[in-house]
Amino acid sequence: MTKKQINAVLENVRSWPQQDQEELVEIAREIEARRTGIYVMNDEERAAVREGLDQARRGEFVPDDEMDALWKKYGVI
Repeated sequence: MTKKQINAVLENVRSWPQQDQEELVEIAREIEARRTGIYVMNDEERAAVREGLDQARRGEFVPDDEMDALWKKYGVI
């Protein structure tokens, strides 16, 4: 793909609905993370991590049986 083609695609993206633009950004972030080995969290992810840390500091933990069910659901255990 040439620079001209890339610029044409990016110009078209500006006319896409917001949801489609956000989806493209997420895909591009995943590709960049795979290429560089560095994943940069977005604001929503950063807020979720912050909330999780705050819950842990308050001693609010998910019961073990709920965590086991989650791990089983995703094939981790």
